[in-house]
Amino acid sequence: MTHKVHIFFILFLLIFNVSLSANQSEHKKRLVYIVSDLSIPFWEIMNRGVLNKSKELGYQLEVFSSDNSPKKELQFTIKAIREKVDGIVVSPTGSSACTTILKFAQEANIPVVISDIGTDSGKYVSFVSSDNFDGAYQIGKVLRKEMLKRGWENKKVGIVAIPQKRLNGQLRTSGFMQALREINIQGAGLEQQVSFSMEETYRLSRKLIEKNPDLGALWLQGSDKYEAALQAIEDTQKEGKILLLTFDAEPEFLELIKEEKLLASAMQQPYLMGEEAVIAMDKHLNGKKVEQNIQLNVLAVSKENIDKKIHTIKRNVLGIE
Repeated sequence: MTHKVHIFFILFLLIFNVSLSANQSEHKKRLVYIVSDLSIPFWEIMNRGVLNKSKELGYQLEVFSSDNSPKKELQFTIKAIREKVDGIVVSPTGSSACTTILKFAQEANIPVVISDIGTDSGKYVSFVSSDNFDGAYQIGKVLRKEMLKRGWENKKVGIVAIPQKRLNGQLRTSGFMQALREINIQGAGLEQQVSFSMEETYRLSRKLIEKNPDLGALWLQGSDKYEAALQAIEDTQKEGKILLLTFDAEPEFLELIKEEKLLASAMQQPYLMGEEAVIAMDKHLNGKKVEQNIQLNVLAVSKENIDKKIHTIKRNVLGIE
């Protein structure tokens, strides 16, 4: 081979490889993740799980935060359909809103995996969820054990709830109340969040405290506005007289639980949920069998077991690799 031919051959290979690489990039499968509200830590952690697993499996991913608006959520769904993405992962604003998303996606023949919240109806590839009923039941058992220990059997428990139109909200309430009913601890009422703001959580917490002089505990069905509930307890001079529990977790809970400022938390595993949602979509797109319902455990974490569960909490709950 002459020198000129050799150079030409090398140039040909380089051009061919660049062309091949560009062609592969063009055909890289695209996913969209439509998430309820990235300003809420739970969803931000789940988003990281979706992002990392998508990257690992070689997908292009675009993320849209609906800011808790069903209207925005629908707009993002229509955008994804028009762009003919290969799959949609959705954490909907509500189970009723998800029905519409599934309807449009099915008409466009785009597969959907739901990661948390759920749907009232419609066809989907897989639904990745937490065992909300059992998680709430287990945290209820932690509370009732502590109330019995303190001799507070006659005190009541108030709930600051996520919207009860959501399937996960309904399951949390029913599981928690079952645990209390088993030893006849009474509920003090349920107040539903709408804006999920600090001000709203404080107002609802204080309302329950002031309406119920015999209140022994407050349970937040979320976690990120826990400071508002603690502030309401402090402002009504009820520190040490009202226990606080949550569903989900924040990084600071690792210390707050040990310090007993927070009795316990029912911790979902959002990072793992995000990963499992992408794995389910990947299996479907590659013609493999997919479980239609994937349910993950909720960790009932208290001072008694936090050290044993710390590794799982850091990775799967808080998304700390």
